[in-house]
Amino acid sequence: MVHWPGDPEPNFQRAMDMDRGDQANVTLCRMGAHTGTHMDAPCHFVDGGQGIDQFPLEIGIGTAKVIGMPVETDVIGRRELQGRGISAGDRVLFKTRNSNRRWDNQDFATDYVGINRSGAEFLAEAGVKLVGVDYLSVGVFEGDGAETHRTLLGAGIWIVEGLNLVEVSEGAYDLICLPLRIVGSDGSPARVVLKRR
Repeated sequence: MVHWPGDPEPNFQRAMDMDRGDQANVTLCRMGAHTGTHMDAPCHFVDGGQGIDQFPLEIGIGTAKVIGMPVETDVIGRRELQGRGISAGDRVLFKTRNSNRRWDNQDFATDYVGINRSGAEFLAEAGVKLVGVDYLSVGVFEGDGAETHRTLLGAGIWIVEGLNLVEVSEGAYDLICLPLRIVGSDGSPARVVLKRR
């Protein structure tokens, strides 16, 4: 499974196995909190910020907009977001050319489409409450990726990364986004479900 460079490589192994004579099967899971589809908590980039255990369920459950970006879009900035009908209280998920990759079983790609600082500032000014992207980071790999995180998380915007939007088209959806409630954690794997409205 692809993971952020330098993060622990995901590893799943049987700690107990009925084939070895154990009473039950028990899998030991080892991976970073920011692996696969996951959420970032404010404390990931904001000193003293909330942990993932403080994620309000009402932010993860409700209507969401999937916004498709043209395939030639390299970065999502203010210009790319203007005129897209983004407003206060929105949950916004961005489908980019990242969704055309089978990134779940390939090496990490540094040329993924992310949001730059100007895009993050636009979303903060608009007052959205949740932002989701279709690769492992909301921010670009080189440049101001950390500032994108700080801007969004500092504005109280929760982040979902690693979304699988391959079969999802642009439009309005009902969203259920549930991270594991790990006390004080900077992030968590999450199960995210969309149902077309």
